[in-house]
Amino acid sequence: MTKGVCTMNKKAWLGIILVYITGLFLGNATISYADESGEVEGGFSYEVIRPENQIDKGVGYFDLLMKPKQKQTVKIKLNNTGDKEITILVGAYGGKTNSGGVIEYSNNAIENDKSLKYPFESVVKVPKEVKLAANSSEDLNIEIAMPKSEFEGYIAGGILLQEKDAEGAKSQSQQGMVVNKFAYLTGMLLSEKKTDNIKQEMKLNRVYATSKNHRNVINVNYSNIQPDFVDGMTTDVQIMKADADEVVYDAKKSQMRMAPNSMIDFPVSLEGSEMVPGDYRAKILVTTETGGRWEWEQKFTITDEEADKYNARDLTLVQEPGLNWRLILLIVGGLLLVLLLIYLIVRKMNKERRKKELIAKKLAAKKKKE
Repeated sequence: MTKGVCTMNKKAWLGIILVYITGLFLGNATISYADESGEVEGGFSYEVIRPENQIDKGVGYFDLLMKPKQKQTVKIKLNNTGDKEITILVGAYGGKTNSGGVIEYSNNAIENDKSLKYPFESVVKVPKEVKLAANSSEDLNIEIAMPKSEFEGYIAGGILLQEKDAEGAKSQSQQGMVVNKFAYLTGMLLSEKKTDNIKQEMKLNRVYATSKNHRNVINVNYSNIQPDFVDGMTTDVQIMKADADEVVYDAKKSQMRMAPNSMIDFPVSLEGSEMVPGDYRAKILVTTETGGRWEWEQKFTITDEEADKYNARDLTLVQEPGLNWRLILLIVGGLLLVLLLIYLIVRKMNKERRKKELIAKKLAAKKKKE
């Protein structure tokens, strides 16, 4: 979130950014944002029970005013209206920023930023699963233990619910049959005071060559080092040779968001071109709708080893094939067979010719005697 944006708006869009989350538990998962209640497949439903210290009582997620060292248990009511026992998988995950500038609350591989003092997972604890008997209800207890030190800003995360043995929706893809299982997310904001006075601050970490989805890219890694959300962000990157001004690669993306104290690997695609080793520099501009502006220029090197490694992985490049010895042997064998056939045919023709010449000589000698 950014300075100058009212608290109401800061929290309102949190419900939107919690919608798309991937890589959960089993196979593919489709995530839906859980408002204060929801009806899920198989007779499973849930209800967010908002406690007295809920700041904004008009939202369906937890928005809690806390104190240092405070411990509190909040609840989500889980209901099973079906005639069979079900198991609900539960997870508590902090907010991280993916390469597209979308905040994720899931069990992903994105690393925590070094500026993150209080990871959501260390403050909020949930059981791994809850069993619900047929036609029964059960409270999911969410244990919160705030840090001892006072802080300004947000500890932000989400509580994920997924039915363990749900069949999911089947769909056909190029890789075959895909089963999408649904998980449901309830957001949680923990704060101790207003965040309007937090000044936005970004930090460039590094620029480096790598591979993403079997494509050559150059990543620009930078961080939001403040415990507040950044909204309406635009990133513009230009890559050029170290000793030239001509832009060789560039990328620009708008309407990005960043979670509090999180990093992003912003990718600059090489658009299917070969990665060339050498010295480069990157010009980076990050701006926000509320006037935030950060400019960096960073030199970096692509080594011969890196270029060879990533070019070999890039599926868009036409790789030089090695010698196909099998094909060569087939061609040589075919030529030898053709030569053998020609030799046998010529030999037979010569034999037939000599035989005819011998017969002709015999006939000529016979006529001469007569």
